[in-house]
Amino acid sequence: PSRTFHGNNRLLTSQIISYYESINQYKKELPEYFNFASDILDEWARLEKDGKKPANPAFWWVNEEGEEVKWSFEELGSLSRKAANVLSEACGLQRGDRVVAVLPRVPEWWLVNVACMRAGIVLIPGTSQLTAKDILYRLQASKAKCFITNDTLAPAVESVLPESQFLKSKLIVGRGNRDGWLNLKELL
Repeated sequence: PSRTFHGNNRLLTSQIISYYESINQYKKELPEYFNFASDILDEWARLEKDGKKPANPAFWWVNEEGEEVKWSFEELGSLSRKAANVLSEACGLQRGDRVVAVLPRVPEWWLVNVACMRAGIVLIPGTSQLTAKDILYRLQASKAKCFITNDTLAPAVESVLPESQFLKSKLIVGRGNRDGWLNLKELL
């Protein structure tokens, strides 16, 4: 039973503790290794493909102008594998390497997140309000080997390159090219 307090039903503290203890007694085997991209995303894509799960968008993005990007689980899985290959091959990153990603919330933001999970690369997100000094600090403290950003923030990254001894590759998200930068969209 629950006690009514100001019209709301609330569980008594003893009930909450009892419920917690009953959950805590359940012993579920946890896998030694877990990867969201391959263990969840790829599994949902397989279930959709086999008709065992209704087709729903895994990702649905709409910007202020009404542009939409909608990916199924299979499309997100495929694109994230390609992006993971870009990080591993074109950028030369390995499991455990660090990447700083400073992007507005564009579809590539989520794609890079899933690609990093898939490849075992550590993602260090940053806000697009970072200054050159902030970027340098993050690069030095993290020893990141790759930086991912757009045309707007690329000059700030370039201004601190001489002091970022660990940075090996730079990825730009956008339509244009920039000297010394790899273009994510072209590589995908």
